[in-house]
Amino acid sequence: MGIFLPEQSQTLQEVLNGYDFPATLMGAVRYGQGHINDTYCIVCQPQDGDAIRFILQGLSATAFPHPEELMENFIGITTYLRDKVISAGGDPARETLSLVKTKEGKDYYTDSTGRVWRLMPYVEGTDCLQRATPELFEASARAFGRFQKMLQDYPAHTLHETIVNFHNTEDRFAKFQKALEADALDRAKDVRKEIDFVLARKADCSVVLQAYRDGKLPLRVTHNDTKLNNILIDRTTGEGICVIDLDTTMPGFSVNDFGDSIRFGANRSDESEKNLSKVNFDLGLYEAYTRGFLEGTDGCLKDTELEYLPWGARLMTLECGMRFLTDYLEGDHYFRVGYPEQNLDRCRTQFKLVQDMEEVFPEMIRIVRKYAK
Repeated sequence: MGIFLPEQSQTLQEVLNGYDFPATLMGAVRYGQGHINDTYCIVCQPQDGDAIRFILQGLSATAFPHPEELMENFIGITTYLRDKVISAGGDPARETLSLVKTKEGKDYYTDSTGRVWRLMPYVEGTDCLQRATPELFEASARAFGRFQKMLQDYPAHTLHETIVNFHNTEDRFAKFQKALEADALDRAKDVRKEIDFVLARKADCSVVLQAYRDGKLPLRVTHNDTKLNNILIDRTTGEGICVIDLDTTMPGFSVNDFGDSIRFGANRSDESEKNLSKVNFDLGLYEAYTRGFLEGTDGCLKDTELEYLPWGARLMTLECGMRFLTDYLEGDHYFRVGYPEQNLDRCRTQFKLVQDMEEVFPEMIRIVRKYAK
């Protein structure tokens, strides 16, 4: 992590000059562990008192080719959430993201290259965690559940699809098949076990989408990247108070938001763990998250959505593994890798978790029923 003072970076200087800051600008520090956008913590120091911090993000044009649509989603959702928080007597400065306007009164800054930047107040007294205790995992579940609850009446159809087919598991399977048929790097022969694992679960890839087509699952406003590190945890209370990283918030299914959290958080191993005996689906963490999520949604989910929550966990994990395997077959173009077989290791951990879930699936169903309202 390095400090980049405005005069040391022409682009950064241009962007910072587009805003009026409330105190002396001290610099910008590379911030967070995200791989998509460029994120900085901006530090201002008044003559008296503590430093004032902001988060500045330059949106990735590669991941988000229509940043104006993404920002339209962001503004609509955060404005709506702000009103909800105020109505409930909460603190909108801490419980939802907001934007600092540019000198020209705009919601975001477009630099001379056409890249879009946004500036947000830093939510002090919070942590963004990669791993957590069961209690904090459950707290994050309540926060994601409340996110669903607060947005239940937001018109999902008005949101732009910022990444087309992001959680379309049928489409992910089709892309996997295309990569397998092309076999551009002649890698398929060495990963037949992983390929066969996916092929044997082709029908599973349609379970949630078919339920939607059959009218069993409604489209909702969903986050679509519900990892633990996309929740700000209040240091004093230990509660998740703010959902962040709203760039993939768009129409989707509640079961997928639930499932992606389980995929990420209900195991204690690294995503690239080579020793699969260390990779195990933790039913206790699954129960803690289920309890918290259903407490947060507070009865807003339909009975059919509750029925498909365990499927969400299986399918989001299978989908993620498919994506890693597809990228491996194509030559590791999408996911950043630190060594040649990292995507293969990643896919194997996901498939091990899927296998574990399949073995305890009746228990996963029972746990949802235990906490359903």
